[in-house]
Amino acid sequence: MESPEKPPETGAAPTVGMVSLGCPKNLVDGEVMLGRLEQTGHRVVADPGDADVVVVNTCAFIDKAKQESVDAILEMAGEKATGRARRLVVTGCLTQRYDAELRREIPEIDATLGTGQVEEIVRAVDGEATSLADAPDGPPTWVYDHTAPRVLATSPWLGYVKISEGCDYTCSFCIIPTLRGRHRSRGVEDIVAEVTALGARGVREIVLVAQDSTRFGLDHGVRDGLAYLLKRLGRIDGIRWVRVMYAYPQTLSDPILDVIADEEKVVKYVDIPLQHASTAVLKRMKRPTGRGHLLGMIERIRERVPGVAIRTSFIVGFPGETGEDFSQLLDFVKAARFDNVGVFTYSDEEGTTSYDLGDRVPAPVKDARRRKLMSLQKRISARRNRARVGERVEVLVEGTHADTDLLLRGRTAGQAPEIDGQVIINDGTAEPGTFVTVEITEAHPYDLVGRVVPA
Repeated sequence: MESPEKPPETGAAPTVGMVSLGCPKNLVDGEVMLGRLEQTGHRVVADPGDADVVVVNTCAFIDKAKQESVDAILEMAGEKATGRARRLVVTGCLTQRYDAELRREIPEIDATLGTGQVEEIVRAVDGEATSLADAPDGPPTWVYDHTAPRVLATSPWLGYVKISEGCDYTCSFCIIPTLRGRHRSRGVEDIVAEVTALGARGVREIVLVAQDSTRFGLDHGVRDGLAYLLKRLGRIDGIRWVRVMYAYPQTLSDPILDVIADEEKVVKYVDIPLQHASTAVLKRMKRPTGRGHLLGMIERIRERVPGVAIRTSFIVGFPGETGEDFSQLLDFVKAARFDNVGVFTYSDEEGTTSYDLGDRVPAPVKDARRRKLMSLQKRISARRNRARVGERVEVLVEGTHADTDLLLRGRTAGQAPEIDGQVIINDGTAEPGTFVTVEITEAHPYDLVGRVVPA
């Protein structure tokens, strides 16, 4: 079959489509790249199949993410061979880590950019053969500011705001400091200006993201900088919810918790990835240690923030994790009664200190442990949700249900976008992007069901 005819080369700026993978922090980089492109006269299209130039913004955090990124690159390389696209640009964490290998193994790639080269996207799209070799020596130092144009790839009522970049911790399993550089905070006034502009655009929920959000400001000599930032953001017109993601145990201070408790617009939600509960495993991970310490911290969070929803994540199958270590993790989860839990199986990452550790846990054992922990959390979540039947809660309506237009779906303040459960509304109407009061009538392990209560 003949390939479709390529559009003729003209003086007009090419249309651009983006495939953005990975975390919300990477999504923000993609939105800034699209903003730069629109600012310079390029037209951004939603379907990469309709684009002259395709940009794949990649993730490289774990094996699964790397494979997803490679698959996306290969798929878009196919678009270049048989479809409209005449140029393929690859950006993000995978190129920061494997730039030369990618360009060698996938010759369809025309240009690459690392995590610190976001500002170079226009050159890459317009025809220059950029690569990581063009970046300054050393780890990335770039971070965007409020003057950077952005094309929001989220729903119009939701905006992610990256408050800092990079990380100073040396967790043995994590490659992020290598990919993103040292921790560097944005200025408070800079973030306030960005959130103010987003509120004026109709954004109602702001989600603050960083590799380590609770360390915000420390590199500027400011302790509890996140607490001050949250107070400022709580005064901005138009914004209804401000959510914080990725708190680190050592820097989640009482002043930060007190602001979460006291500020009306700051949702009572704490996302604190703990990774494990066994002291032995946490030491090998180079994380804060001690089941008793961690359990005491969870109790402190609930004491200082009444009604808080707590989310965490764990890694099972870390090198050297014994059956006893895993039992300690199960006991901890039973005692802590988290609202939401994510569980990952350990993934070997070249360049991390854990890569060279012995005592590997077999893959079937890792998978079995993940299933067992998720099954335990499912029972905990179901009990917690059943206790909410009869409550009246504020819900942000996000549209119709994926299975039927007869149901609406939304989220409470205790449910973060994309990663937590949802509220299914089976009685009442509301427009997407609006807030309504919902009475919970039914509970499932991850989702709640309810009806809209007339104002």
